[in-house]
Amino acid sequence: MRRIAVVGAGQAGLQLALGLLADGCEVTLVAERTPDQLRDGRVLSTQAMFGPALRIEAAAGLDLWAAEAPAVHSVDAALVVPPGVRALEFTMTLDEPARSVDQRIKLSRWLELFAERGGSVEYRSLDRIGLHELARRHQLTVVATGRGELAGIFQRDPRRSPFDRPQRALSCLYAHGVGAPDPAAGPRARMHALPGLGELYLQPALTRTGPCDILLWEALPGGPLDVFGDGPAPDVHLDRIRALLAEHLPWEAELWREAEPTDAGAGLSGAVTPTVRRPVAELGSGVDAVHVLGVGDAVVVNDPITGQGANGAARAAQAYRRAIREHGDAPFTADWMCRTAEGFWQRHARHAVDFTTALLTMPDHLQGVFAAAAEHPEVARRLANTYAEPSDHAAWLATPELTAGYLASVGR
Repeated sequence: MRRIAVVGAGQAGLQLALGLLADGCEVTLVAERTPDQLRDGRVLSTQAMFGPALRIEAAAGLDLWAAEAPAVHSVDAALVVPPGVRALEFTMTLDEPARSVDQRIKLSRWLELFAERGGSVEYRSLDRIGLHELARRHQLTVVATGRGELAGIFQRDPRRSPFDRPQRALSCLYAHGVGAPDPAAGPRARMHALPGLGELYLQPALTRTGPCDILLWEALPGGPLDVFGDGPAPDVHLDRIRALLAEHLPWEAELWREAEPTDAGAGLSGAVTPTVRRPVAELGSGVDAVHVLGVGDAVVVNDPITGQGANGAARAAQAYRRAIREHGDAPFTADWMCRTAEGFWQRHARHAVDFTTALLTMPDHLQGVFAAAAEHPEVARRLANTYAEPSDHAAWLATPELTAGYLASVGR
């Protein structure tokens, strides 16, 4: 029986740990928080999961909220110019519905499932020394967290890291009582681009107290939308949201008149630097040297503008689980770790990074795609499904020439 340790109880770590347990491995999971601490804490993310990632969860028996979480089939998009004018509008239809489940619900239940199914859980924080000791006791150690001291064990890869600072100031709030633009149309996500200011995303979701809406600001740092850096309490957070909506998106302000935060931990603010790190780290030296393998946010951190975080983590956990299973009884060498991580980078992660970089920088040819989407539903549909399957970015969005060729084929 393979002895494997997983450090980190997020989407990637828990999904991988549960999968390895199902494959007959002896798995130790190191988690910083208990299920109750997760459930009662602050929201962790916005986590819109697209069809491919949901299918991965379902195949692993982990899609436990399909009957409760709102199914989102489309995204209403708008380009908004001052003073609050919708200059361009279109609807992007997804081939498979997306869903968002508050990670406080998901991760706490998965953590309980792991223990119920015979996994060993150690509730503690690890430093480099503790990780080294853990790795020496296991045949393979996978690090699935980029938090705390462990954030520095995997070196930044400058060739693959497009930025050296945050590109957006981020702020999200979970709320009840948000109105719907068209209640008869069913749950729909909304995306507003405000040139020179940032973006606003709204999505239906499931939280601890039932269905809700999540608002995510992607503000250009230092700009008029960047007003949440002090981490305000949810009520103050909501007041600032209302003020911004009234000034920049008055039709959304009307929908938020009766809104209220879902709970005391409903708000989250901060920023991330999109980063790609080398996936293998060496701890110790000489005969004591061991290698550990990174997965999920420990290796690839994307800005949430394209929603790739939880989706990429789900895909990475699936890929690593398959690679471990196919490796049989062979030793988990540093070379095997590098090959496993590089295979996932080439198949999926690089495309997510490239697509996210494009949305953050919005080159001219991508601006043309958004304009074309307002005229051609098939362009809007393909754009929507590139969020779900970012590898399609390489086929039609990666260069001006590819984009021009595709748009010509649809008559633009």
